[in-house]
Amino acid sequence: MRMYDIIKKKRDGGELTPKEIHFFVDGYVKGEIPDYQASAFLMAVYYKGMTINETRELTFAVRDSGVTLDFSGIDGIRVDKHSTGGVGDKTSLVVAPIVASLGVKVAKMSGRGLGHTGGTIDKLESIPGFKTDLSEEEFISIVNDLGVAIVGQSHELAPADKKLYALRDVTATVDCLPLIVSSIMGKKLAADDDCIVLDVKTGSGAFAKTVEESVRLAEVMVDIGKSAGKKMLALITDMDRPLGANIGNSLEVIEAIETLKGNGPADFTEVCVILATNMLYLAGKGSMTECEDMVKKAIADGIALETLAKMVKAQHGDDSVIYNPDLFEKAKFSREVKAEKSGYIVRVDTEGYGIASLMLGAGRNTKEEEIDYSAGITLVKKTGDKVEKGEVIAVMYTNDEARFDGAVARFNNSTTIKDEKPQERPLVFARVE
Repeated sequence: MRMYDIIKKKRDGGELTPKEIHFFVDGYVKGEIPDYQASAFLMAVYYKGMTINETRELTFAVRDSGVTLDFSGIDGIRVDKHSTGGVGDKTSLVVAPIVASLGVKVAKMSGRGLGHTGGTIDKLESIPGFKTDLSEEEFISIVNDLGVAIVGQSHELAPADKKLYALRDVTATVDCLPLIVSSIMGKKLAADDDCIVLDVKTGSGAFAKTVEESVRLAEVMVDIGKSAGKKMLALITDMDRPLGANIGNSLEVIEAIETLKGNGPADFTEVCVILATNMLYLAGKGSMTECEDMVKKAIADGIALETLAKMVKAQHGDDSVIYNPDLFEKAKFSREVKAEKSGYIVRVDTEGYGIASLMLGAGRNTKEEEIDYSAGITLVKKTGDKVEKGEVIAVMYTNDEARFDGAVARFNNSTTIKDEKPQERPLVFARVE
């Protein structure tokens, strides 16, 4: 069997056999298939797609490319939440401690930033001292003690995904349904959780741009998860606007902390409550109404914030920043972005906002690039807001002043202001079980 023939077959629209898919995944992990052939394969999949059987087989090949974890040492029901990626999406930092504080275990493995979207691990690493590379024993011990731990994907767990994830990021093959599904579900099925809630984003800042695409993505992931014996559901949530007000690593951690204090932006708080409610429901903690009441009480009582602080301390981070976010390191430079005309913000290109943040240093253009944890954007005005010409609509932060001009231009080009107020969009479009 030759990789050349597999690439050609997929390029020409053929359906790959399980043996061919496993040959590619196994060979790439072992280093027998070079990046240039893997890149060609990814692009062929991007253009020709995959059948549900191919997608399922690719997912299982990614899952089986390394060790599969045994969480039987964790006492209690284990639930995870995974987002398909968005701009300003820091929901894991809020929902994981909420759910853990209510007696359901969250043994979470997260990824780094991909393209214009931020990664939970990058955000957590903006907390001084925070370790995301714990041993399996330490990870399980923290989950048993506190109910929650969030770590990066280990080299042993689904190593095929880690290699493909980085390659997709730099070959413009991020937004491809079978590759998204195999990446997300390959990791999730290797991590031995009982229940998985998927947050599938839709809109200009998401991989899936329409509700229909997002529902299809959700259906495929739910189907594959159930075929592997997991309890599954998915929510289709809006990413035609950034979630919350802050974009960028430490800025998003600060916003998550404020949300756990009950002071978060309304849109972000609403999505977090809905996600946490569904996680508890799937784990069998009660009816949807009962679970929602528990979530709101965990925020009001402060037990969710306390759980986050304990997790940070257990993972060797400085928990003082959780109680006093002003202690986070600040960017050296800031610049106000002002409205170019009067009217209403009728639409934003959320992906463009994410790219503007990346241009400030908050993300990676290549897999080797370092992140500026304090870089990013705070939105002063959002979709639907009325603005006057010259009014501040955002503030940008970076440690490299030369980055501002390009980022401001991208931001302004991604903001549409017109005379008529736009229609409101729901935050959650559908629920897929």
